[in-house]
Amino acid sequence: MSFSGANGKRVGKDVNMKTFVNLLQDESGASAAEYALILAIVGGAIALAAITLGKTIGNSLKTASNCISKGSSATSSDCP
Repeated sequence: MSFSGANGKRVGKDVNMKTFVNLLQDESGASAAEYALILAIVGGAIALAAITLGKTIGNSLKTASNCISKGSSATSSDCP
C-alpha cells in the first residue's frame, strides 16, 4: 500500500523497502565498529602493561628500600 505525497511522489512500502536495502548495503558503520573494537583491545593491552609494570617497579623499590635500611648488616639475600 502506497500513497501519493504532496509533491506527487509515492510514499509508503516502496520507499521504506528501498531505505532498508540501502541501510543493509551501507558499510560505513561497520568500519567505525571495527575501529572501536581495535581501540578497546589496544587500550586494554596498555592498561594491563601499565598495571604489570607498576607492580614490578613497586617490588624493585621495596627491595632497594629494604637493602638500604639494613645498611651494613644486609645479607646477599636482602640485596640481590
